[in-house]
Amino acid sequence: MENGVIEFDIGLSGGDDGIDIETPNDDGEEMGGASPNDANSIGSGSGGDATSSFSLHTYLPDGDIDLEPYEGMEFESEESAKAFYNSYARRVGFSTRVSSSRRSRKDGAIIQRSFVCAKEGFRNLNEKRTKDREIKRPRTVTRVGCKASLSVKIQDSGKWVVSGFVREHNHELVPPDQVHCLRSHRQISGPAKTLIDTLQAAGMGPRRIMSVLVKEYGGISKVGFTEVDCRNYMRNNRQRNMEGDIQLLLDYLKQKQSENPSFFYAIQGDEDQYTGNVFWADPKSRSDYNHFGDTVTFDTTYRSNRYRLPFVPFTGLNHHGQPVLFGCAFLINESEASFVWLFKTWLSAMFGRSPLSITTEHDSVIRSAIMQVLPNTRHRFCKWHMFKQCQEKLSHVLLQHPQFEAAFQKCVNLSESADEFESSWHSLLDKYELVDHSWLISIYADRRQWVPVYLRDTFFAEMSVTYMNSYFDGYVNASTNLNQFFKLYEKALESRHEKEVKADFDTMNTSPVLKTPSPMEKQASEFYTRKLFMRFQEELVSTLTFTASKVDDNGEVTTYRVAKFGEEHKFYHVSFNVLEMRASCSCRMFEFSGLLCRHVLAVFRVTNVLTLPSYYISKRWTRNAKSSVVLEERPIDPFNGYLESHTVRYNTLRHEAFKFVDEGAESVESYNVAMAVLMEASNKVACAVKNEGKASVNNGPMRNKSSYCRSEGEGSSTQQLSEGDMDQKINELSMDLECANRKCEVYRTNLLSLLKDIEDHKQRLSIEVQNIKLSLKDRL
Repeated sequence: MENGVIEFDIGLSGGDDGIDIETPNDDGEEMGGASPNDANSIGSGSGGDATSSFSLHTYLPDGDIDLEPYEGMEFESEESAKAFYNSYARRVGFSTRVSSSRRSRKDGAIIQRSFVCAKEGFRNLNEKRTKDREIKRPRTVTRVGCKASLSVKIQDSGKWVVSGFVREHNHELVPPDQVHCLRSHRQISGPAKTLIDTLQAAGMGPRRIMSVLVKEYGGISKVGFTEVDCRNYMRNNRQRNMEGDIQLLLDYLKQKQSENPSFFYAIQGDEDQYTGNVFWADPKSRSDYNHFGDTVTFDTTYRSNRYRLPFVPFTGLNHHGQPVLFGCAFLINESEASFVWLFKTWLSAMFGRSPLSITTEHDSVIRSAIMQVLPNTRHRFCKWHMFKQCQEKLSHVLLQHPQFEAAFQKCVNLSESADEFESSWHSLLDKYELVDHSWLISIYADRRQWVPVYLRDTFFAEMSVTYMNSYFDGYVNASTNLNQFFKLYEKALESRHEKEVKADFDTMNTSPVLKTPSPMEKQASEFYTRKLFMRFQEELVSTLTFTASKVDDNGEVTTYRVAKFGEEHKFYHVSFNVLEMRASCSCRMFEFSGLLCRHVLAVFRVTNVLTLPSYYISKRWTRNAKSSVVLEERPIDPFNGYLESHTVRYNTLRHEAFKFVDEGAESVESYNVAMAVLMEASNKVACAVKNEGKASVNNGPMRNKSSYCRSEGEGSSTQQLSEGDMDQKINELSMDLECANRKCEVYRTNLLSLLKDIEDHKQRLSIEVQNIKLSLKDRL
């Protein structure tokens, strides 16, 4: 025969086999890829005795026998035969795939094709590509050695005829209501693709799109594909759109770098083998990171809002509490390796300085990447994303119990201690019978990375319990494509910069209204930016409704119990170290936000601390946050900062006296010496009080005083005269020294004032320059 068989092709598959199958990820959504083995391997008996492990029962399909294939049946083409067998398989309840083919020696054309049940053959477990590789998520076994098949061959007339048909299966068949889940029967039709494209452009995600399709087609079994297929189609569609415009992105970044060499950008791989991931940071972003890069948000809002662009900015907060940009990325490939590359690249652009803390969405892949690249950075999951997931994962609970959401948020936001949170959490789950809910179990296991009470010992610049403010809100949205993106991106940058300039102007040129006569409030109004001062003022005024009671004092640290009047059952503990002028509150607000809480301020009020110690004025919240000059006034002698408070003076002297008493009481001899010294000290203190206006600055340090009064009748007249001359000389030198110190302090104050004036002038010039630039742009 002229068309003799000369070749046997293995693994030739049709278009169905290219469908991407996903496996469940940590969030309960399916992602990943199906192994090529299930689509391409041949049922040639490989696997040896594997057949013995499967049932030997024969399963015959039900249905009209007239609709079954039979030997001698003719088709116009190979594709017609394949479509008929697949249609037959759908009616019966199994999935098909292409198995083998034979080619002509004469022209290499296919002359015979075999279609088989998808469960034909056995999985080959000895392949080289899997032998030396650890399999993280083993796939389920789908091959059971089924012999059901259809073989067709071409005739001289050009038609294809059935040359073999095996009807029997060795496995159970799928019922009609589950057939749509089989691979060969999952196909997205043209009209369905059009509808998906339209809904995706409107910002809908795959879950909501599938709900629309189910209603449109009258049931999930009539849609013809699953949510996984819909998700994959949307992802591939987005990637195709990006690949078509990628040169536009690269040209834009190259132009920006040519305009300013400080503009940073990087792509994963090289430009000839582009993987879809790119990062960039403009000079202002890199400069702002130097001032405000202590806490960072990695904003992946595009994933939860189903944005058309896989756009992820790094953001933070400036000294006005406004969002500030630290760089941006397009991230099409969302593998762990891609996130590792992105964080390493971003860290390099930020001069290798890791932030204190970073906030991201709840994602195990992102967490793993951060652990590798930023091991010393505190990682927090965004609480707003958690609350949004709650609405999705517990929708059935919210329908039955609308009050559950408020109770859930109260448990998370208002718990003052870990014990209180634990108790509230378990009570909540018991009340609504959710103890075994898998999602709640998983987020409880991660509670130390998203519940505020576990995170308050780390700085996150947190001002409230509201969700994070995305830098590009109102600019980049679900319908934005790459052609529109750059114009909207630059408009967002310009708008944010204009708001910062306006806030700088208001801070420098207007004075806030003071609500109390407190020197501390006036001091804060001169240091903090306007918005941060308003926040501090709120805490300061609130101290008027709080009481602070001393509960413990060990000589060094005094502990106060602080509570709001009428709510004494809800109290906070504040520990105050007088010598170091350091206070810490159980609410940990200063550590969390960089501003003192009303509880510490209440303690300062009752101990007569009238101004803020310099330690509690965080430069990143001041009007000079971007200045390299340190303008905070720090006393040369630390004691000068304490002595404004009578209580502080009293506690300091008492602390030293206690140590003196303990040592003096050790023996009779030490007691006599101590009493003599105390008598002498008493005379010196009395004399110092009389001469306070002459020999010392008010409330100045007493420990180095030289002038003192002598007791009458002490020693001879010659001794008194010589000692008197000596005392007079010492007094004169002391007064000269005090005078020199006062002059130095005046010079230092004048210098600080001059530096402040220079800094204020520089800020005003900067604002005027920006206003001129904006007016020029408007005219153009």
